[in-house]
Amino acid sequence: MTEIVVKIPAALRAFSAGQGELRAAPGTVAEVLRQLAQRHPPLVQRLLTPEGELRQFVNVFVGRANVRGLQGLATKVSAGEVMTILPAVAGG
Repeated sequence: MTEIVVKIPAALRAFSAGQGELRAAPGTVAEVLRQLAQRHPPLVQRLLTPEGELRQFVNVFVGRANVRGLQGLATKVSAGEVMTILPAVAGG
């Protein structure tokens, strides 16, 4: 397997042409997001600030690890791994 799977939550599927899973080449989280931006620009605009940082309410996991506790956008995503985008849910 020479690619990764990016899981898109239901709340963001309107920005990924309704797809719950996208495929990308391995690389850093930032590189993967750049690949997704080429195909789905509105999706990535909801994930990153204009400065290119992860928005405060967006969590990205590689496997089970939150990239905020690793190297952030520089975290490597290897072939065969799953990257999950998970926006925070607020409510009361």
